[in-house]
Amino acid sequence: MFAGGGTGGHLFPAIAIADEIKRLEPNAEILFIGTKEKIEARVVPQKGYAFRTIWISGFHRSLRISNLLFPLKVLVSLMQSYAIIKQFNPDVVVGTGGYVSGPIVYMASMMKIPTLIHEQNGYPGVTTRLLGKRVDRVCLTFEQAKKYLPRQDNVVVSGNPTRSMLDNVNRNEACAYFGFDSAGAQKTVLVFGGSLGAASINEAMMQTLEHWAAHHIRIIWQTGKEDFERVKGATRRHDGKFIWVNAFIDRMDYAYAASDVVVCRAGATTIAELTRLGKPAILIPYPYAAADHQTENAKAMAESGAAVMVKDSEASTRLVELITSILQDSTKLNEMGNISKKLGKPRAGKEIANMIVELKRA
Repeated sequence: MFAGGGTGGHLFPAIAIADEIKRLEPNAEILFIGTKEKIEARVVPQKGYAFRTIWISGFHRSLRISNLLFPLKVLVSLMQSYAIIKQFNPDVVVGTGGYVSGPIVYMASMMKIPTLIHEQNGYPGVTTRLLGKRVDRVCLTFEQAKKYLPRQDNVVVSGNPTRSMLDNVNRNEACAYFGFDSAGAQKTVLVFGGSLGAASINEAMMQTLEHWAAHHIRIIWQTGKEDFERVKGATRRHDGKFIWVNAFIDRMDYAYAASDVVVCRAGATTIAELTRLGKPAILIPYPYAAADHQTENAKAMAESGAAVMVKDSEASTRLVELITSILQDSTKLNEMGNISKKLGKPRAGKEIANMIVELKRA
């Protein structure tokens, strides 16, 4: 049983691990737990996995009326978690972060079912910090996350799982998926702000549409749901010529394969995918992330030479120059890609899947 979601950063590592478990044990039964409003409700069934929901949401740091319901939601979700676990009777329960994983993993540990948490960020989330001492195994992406955990004897630094489906995608086929003629000599930029989008990145790109058209640079642009209609309206006359726009990208394997450089946030899962594929990137960290962990992620990539870091507040003034200069320097582009590839940990999903199978056998 997998519990995790709210954002792609929590969901896609879970899917990557589940895929590896199915390779190890093709007859394994896998159930995902999430919420009905978030990304997991749409993506998990698309991937062919069973899906159930619980009634839980995050506790907002700002004063909101919805916070008054939080204690009730926790109580109800714990009861729902108990009922689902009793019915499904899992051998192992895996949490990959986000508020949805808390009730499921906590209840599984109370019921003496083997548990594993995967933590994507250098500063562990609330669920990992609270449940780290209760679970059988904690798999970390970054070594520095260890110091925030209550136990060390159950911790393994595994890296962040990424989907093997990202590998070995034909670029011409990928370009065709987005309505572009072929890979050709034209350069392509992939722009996305995570599964929820990023308003500052969208705004910066909207201000520069004529530049991309004039320089024959193609754009694959994921806006997020909130900004989609606004961006779609601004790009309508260019749509289908050199630009593809949508609220979400269902085929990220095609998006990465078609792109020469990626403009994006610096979440842990995004970094893991970039380094698995060796993609040069311009990273714009989300400035309000917990413990500013995205800035730390971006700094590490920038210092290695695999990416360039741009502050969120500077996106509107720096993006045009940076994207254009990187695309015009093929030596620099190749160098960044090679460094990025060396930083990747493509076996993380397999290693975590093996741990899960071992927990089951124990």
